[in-house]
Amino acid sequence: MTKKIKILVIAATFFSTIAAVVVTNDKLFEISKNLEIFISVYKELNTNFVDELDPGTMMRTAIDAMTKNLDPYTNFVSESQVESYWINDDEKYQGIGARISIIDKKLMILEPYEGGPAFTSGIKAGDEIVSIDGINIEGKKLEEINAILRGLPGTDLLLKVRPNGKTTIEDKKLIRGEVNIPNVPYSGFVSDGVGYISLTVFTQNAGNNITKALKDLKTKNPNMSGVILDLRQNGGGLLHEAVNICNIFIPNGEIVVTTKGKIKDRDQTFKTLAPPIDLEIPVAILVDKRSASASEIVSGVMQDLDRAVLIGQRTFGKGLVQNTKELPYNSRLKLTTSKYYIPSGRCIQGVEYENGEPKDIPDSQRSKFKTKNGRLVLDGGGVTPDVKLMAKNIYPVTKALVDQNIIYEYVNKYCQNKDSIAKVGTFNFSDYADFTDFLKKKGFKYETEAEAHLKSAKEELEKNASSDLVDEINKLQNKINSAKNNELNQAKAQIIDEIEKEIVTRYYFQKGKVQQSLDDDPEVKEAISILKDNNRYKALLGIK
Repeated sequence: MTKKIKILVIAATFFSTIAAVVVTNDKLFEISKNLEIFISVYKELNTNFVDELDPGTMMRTAIDAMTKNLDPYTNFVSESQVESYWINDDEKYQGIGARISIIDKKLMILEPYEGGPAFTSGIKAGDEIVSIDGINIEGKKLEEINAILRGLPGTDLLLKVRPNGKTTIEDKKLIRGEVNIPNVPYSGFVSDGVGYISLTVFTQNAGNNITKALKDLKTKNPNMSGVILDLRQNGGGLLHEAVNICNIFIPNGEIVVTTKGKIKDRDQTFKTLAPPIDLEIPVAILVDKRSASASEIVSGVMQDLDRAVLIGQRTFGKGLVQNTKELPYNSRLKLTTSKYYIPSGRCIQGVEYENGEPKDIPDSQRSKFKTKNGRLVLDGGGVTPDVKLMAKNIYPVTKALVDQNIIYEYVNKYCQNKDSIAKVGTFNFSDYADFTDFLKKKGFKYETEAEAHLKSAKEELEKNASSDLVDEINKLQNKINSAKNNELNQAKAQIIDEIEKEIVTRYYFQKGKVQQSLDDDPEVKEAISILKDNNRYKALLGIK
């Protein structure tokens, strides 16, 4: 290198360092300036505002506004919330092993988990919890009740319970214990030679459980033509279990996911660490818009490596890593510190949010990447399936019946004094007239999204005395009412399906629910078709 070039390099390095220092100083100045402005506003409001203000409330409002503008997963946990936060987040604290909800101001059992403390004590879906360890729970929020229910394993809990359909109250003594909600509630054959495995959550041993399910299927049929892995409605969980599940189908030492953040020294790369179980068996993965986080890692990795065909709808778009930082006065900040990147180099994270949900970004605005075989894939908003299928159309009346817990309440009535029902696959609900009579007695009503908009428009027009337009809106409302009256008949098959799933879950738990939902499942049928057509399977994956 000549003397002149050396001088130019030294000069360039010097000026770039100076520029970096200037940028850093500018940022520090902006931080200092804005903190000073914020403190001044806070002091002025607290001192001079006409009404008395609560400083803690003011500060919480400011902090919440600050974190709200970042992403839905970054939030502040105050000192008063910390105990509940840790109890609900710490695996050493256990509950009663049941889904619960407040319905009509009553604490109801929605579903006891098979083998859990509630199940063992004889508590069933439809039962009402009246008190917990002598504590009156009337008027308490669900998160407060959950904090009371959770405690160290082995500790006693006395519940006063009103069983479904009875007026008397019974004592139920539970012993808190580990609740092993099955992450693989069902596996079996859905067609000759095509296996099916459902994974509902990425909790401990998810990888081992899928491995066991796959081996059991192969033992039953050594000539399996393929396997379906169902990740629909799976919101994710443990990262290492996502790596373990990928490892079942891809070689040892393969990069699965990399985390990258602002602090480069904390970036991490996660690889498969064990010999694979099966590198050859054709795989189809079912995903939908509720498949998130670890589900997206598994489906995205298998797509990037051309190891599985993805079927369904674009996934949720959560590719963020959160950590919790301690703050003064025993408060906490849960914040996003890095993003997940899968083998093609793409990030699955949605780039925009609306009401806490990732916005649907058009494909034209998403960056392009390539799979191992050179297929085009996109980033910036979930994983797009190789075979896109329309999501199941849910009628507004069906959604309302589920959201308002009407189907749950009807099934409570239906299951009274029924010790058993027919086996899954043979059970059918046939008394739809009884259900519609139940709706009439309940006075069931629901409002569609269109009605809500019309109602708002009508109120505005009435303020402005626009009577002609109000009449037009009334005519539209009458048409909507007429359509709603027909909707119970139009949605009959869908509503019966929801009733059957609720009933089956009461007697056969999660395993039965999954089995019941497989009947006439269009995405399962498409997966079977692809796995049985080797040429189509290879073409979708770009295998020549």
